[in-house]
Amino acid sequence: MRIFIKTLFVMVSLSILLTSCEKMVEGINENPNNLVQADIEARLLLTGAQLANIVAQTAHMARISGMYSGQLIGFQSLQANIYGYSLSTVESNQTWSRIYVGCIPNVRAIRDMVPDDDLMVGISKVMEAHAIGTAATIFGDVPYTEINNRDIPDPVFDSQVSVFTAAIALLDDAILDLGAADSRGLDEDIHFSGDADQWMAAAYTLKARYYLQMKNYGAAYTAAGNGISSYTDNYSFFPIGSAGILGDKNLTWTLLQGSREGDLGTGNSYLMSILSDTSTFSRNNPKTVEDARFQYCEVIESPSADNLGIAAEFEPMELVSFEENTLILAECAARTVDFNTGLGHLNDLRAWLNTGGRLNEAFADSTYQYDAYVAADFDSGDIENPDGIDPTRALLREIIEERYVSGFGTFMPYNDVRRLGASDTDLIVPFPLNPGGTQQPQRMPYAEDEIDSNSNLDADPGLYVVTEVNQ
Repeated sequence: MRIFIKTLFVMVSLSILLTSCEKMVEGINENPNNLVQADIEARLLLTGAQLANIVAQTAHMARISGMYSGQLIGFQSLQANIYGYSLSTVESNQTWSRIYVGCIPNVRAIRDMVPDDDLMVGISKVMEAHAIGTAATIFGDVPYTEINNRDIPDPVFDSQVSVFTAAIALLDDAILDLGAADSRGLDEDIHFSGDADQWMAAAYTLKARYYLQMKNYGAAYTAAGNGISSYTDNYSFFPIGSAGILGDKNLTWTLLQGSREGDLGTGNSYLMSILSDTSTFSRNNPKTVEDARFQYCEVIESPSADNLGIAAEFEPMELVSFEENTLILAECAARTVDFNTGLGHLNDLRAWLNTGGRLNEAFADSTYQYDAYVAADFDSGDIENPDGIDPTRALLREIIEERYVSGFGTFMPYNDVRRLGASDTDLIVPFPLNPGGTQQPQRMPYAEDEIDSNSNLDADPGLYVVTEVNQ
């Protein structure tokens, strides 16, 4: 691993940082040896670190996870190869670099520079926990305890569980820092503009996410109780700039406007099938009409088409959300509290969806319906339990299916199928394998750059090795 403590000494425009190939932080920190930390302000490191993290969370690897969870289709060229499970280690270089070079070293530098600034320190810890937690989520065992140490050029790979545990401990520290901090206008914070309470809520939801992935459902429920409670508090990337200009827009829109036009879209994916009211697999029922979300979630591969929904030019991209937090509450309550509490949380989300939640103005007149479910709907033979399973399992199955839809564009659906594969196969959304596939991928490959530079890693173990938390 190449260990750099890079410094961002000037603010650069988003149009430079967000290119059509998503090389958001390429070249912005090329010569750190000419400056020392005292020459710059800590806040100037923040935006670059956040942009690097956005790419790690929402770009290439997230789209691949969508292809491997029945949501996106690779139609041609590189995307078609990846769709057929031919995934090279080179494809992980960008995400690995954004985590280990673009984000973590810079947020650690912020803490070194302003150790008494509770707001900046708290934000930096949430971001580090987010970045390293995602690395552990998608790759498995990853370097962490020995990174960014010039005396250790080849850091060891820590176990997936130990990295999640460390990330949760860092989030606990961040929550203490943010609880002691005063919010202030911070233009360099492109997520929450220096709002300590919003960062704290995001920290709690991230804690809940990692506990959920480790199947500690009681702890996940407790953490989510303090998590993001409103869509307006979502931890998101908000595209900016002038229409038609590449570089600072929704990354899926950007991809389809650039060299990958025609390569990727939703097509007739399983996601679109369950949202369609004509499909055999449709989730539409007397209380649920998904016409609007079908249109919103559609990603049309042609750049000349009007992608007005999740892949629209100015559509925000969610990193940590109200939907995720509410569905963690729903699932974990159904598992550890009782049926009615879990159902109540699910209905909280449905009530929000029934106001047009998540839809943008392009779909204001589209049809949707999310009436509240009642316990009887999950009885044997009723609308949410046609095959007569236990009612609590039927409720959990509906919650997981809602996570599958609400999590489109994030790692959530990919995480769920791997999490549930060992012990809860009756809850998995039954999307088929892609053509030519024989088993479900369990992880993303380590970056080729890391394989080449770290003596502790001889080769990638492959896509089908089950990671520690999913065994």
